Amino acid sequence: MQLNLNNQLVDLSTPIVMGIVNATPDSFFIGNRYITEKGILHCVETSLTDGASIIDVGGYSSRPSADPISQDEEIRRVSEAIEVILKRFPSVLISVDTFRSEVARHVVENYGVAMINDIGGGTLDDFMFETIADLQVAYVLMHMRGTPQTMQKNILYEDVVAEVLHSLEKKITQLRLLGVKDIVIDPGFGFAKTQDQNYQLLKKLSYFQELKVPILAGLSRKSMIYNLLQTDAINALNGTTAVNMLALMGGASILRVHDVKEAMQSVIIYNQYCQS
Repeated sequence: MQLNLNNQLVDLSTPIVMGIVNATPDSFFIGNRYITEKGILHCVETSLTDGASIIDVGGYSSRPSADPISQDEEIRRVSEAIEVILKRFPSVLISVDTFRSEVARHVVENYGVAMINDIGGGTLDDFMFETIADLQVAYVLMHMRGTPQTMQKNILYEDVVAEVLHSLEKKITQLRLLGVKDIVIDPGFGFAKTQDQNYQLLKKLSYFQELKVPILAGLSRKSMIYNLLQTDAINALNGTTAVNMLALMGGASILRVHDVKEAMQSVIIYNQYCQS
C-alpha cells in the first residue's frame, strides 16, 4: 500500500511510525505535552532522529472527560506549533489531530498539512467528509461513539469487532463516493470501548485488512495497557511495546506513538521476523 502525502508517495509495505506532539496543557501523557517552542522542537527533532515518518500535532485533548476548548483556541494552538515546526523542519510531513472541519481547512490551506487525523470519524462535525474531499488530503478515519466527554458511556456492543468493522466500512464508502482517495482506518482503541473490547479488537485486527486500506494503531501508553499492568501512563512503555508488536502482527501499517525510538525497534524486529 501507498499513501499520497503532499504529493509524496509513502510506501507502507514496511510499517511506519507517527510521532505525537500534543500542543495542549492537559493531554493524558505528560511526556509529549508541549506548550513552549523549545519543548515542541525538542520533541519533533527527537522523533525525526528516531525514525518517525509523520508528526501528528494535536491541540485538543481527547482524554476521557477532557475540558472542551473553542475552535479558535484549537486553531491557535495547532497553528503556533506548526509554524515552529516548519521553520526548523520545512519538509516534515505533518498530520493534525482534529475532529473539526474548519480546523482541518485552516491547517491544510495555510500550512500544507499532509493528513487530518479525525478521532470522530466524521461524527463530530457534519462537514468533515465534504471538507476532506474538497481539500484532497489524506484522512485517518477513526471509530468512536459520543464525544471525548461521553464516550465511555457508549460501550454497549453485541459484537465489538463486527460493529466497528461495519461502521468503518460504511464510512469508507461515503468517503469514496465523495472522491477521497487516501484513507487510513483506526479502530479507536480506548475510545468508547472497555478494556476487554480493546483487546478483542487487537486480537482480531487482521480482520480490518478486508477493508483494503492502511490500518493505524494508536495504542501508546493507553489505559488498556496501564490499568491491566496496575501502573500508570508514565510506566507503560514496556506494555506499549508489547501491544505495538501485536498490532504489527495484526496488519498495522502505522504506529502512532509517544516513543518513536522504541516503536521503530519493534518495526525493525517485526520486519526481520517476516523476512526470516
